[in-house]
Amino acid sequence: MPELLREYLPVVIFLGVALGFSLILLITPILIAFRNPDPEKLSAYECGFNAFDDARMKFDVRFYLVSILFIIFDLEVAFLFPWAISLKEVGVFGFWSMMIFLGVLTIGFIYEWRKGALEWD
Repeated sequence: MPELLREYLPVVIFLGVALGFSLILLITPILIAFRNPDPEKLSAYECGFNAFDDARMKFDVRFYLVSILFIIFDLEVAFLFPWAISLKEVGVFGFWSMMIFLGVLTIGFIYEWRKGALEWD
């Protein structure tokens, strides 16, 4: 049993320190927080004006479409950085593979553009 305790002692110490640190971080703001905030701090700041409608209202589908298109075309950059770094190792095959990938993305972008997905009326 002492050998088992010796093996898990660092884990128990780590959990104890983590629990203590998290409790300190939770309790400290309660003790030292400013309790009378300025009305300006409580005002709406994300959009610049106060909320005027229910938060559960329906959103236009275009918001979702634009966000999905952004994610798709933003991921293109995530593939370009490692490819650019390893261009010497992948050689000509890797270069043309990426050109095909970029061509497919460009065709998709042109398709979305012609369908009017990027237009905002």
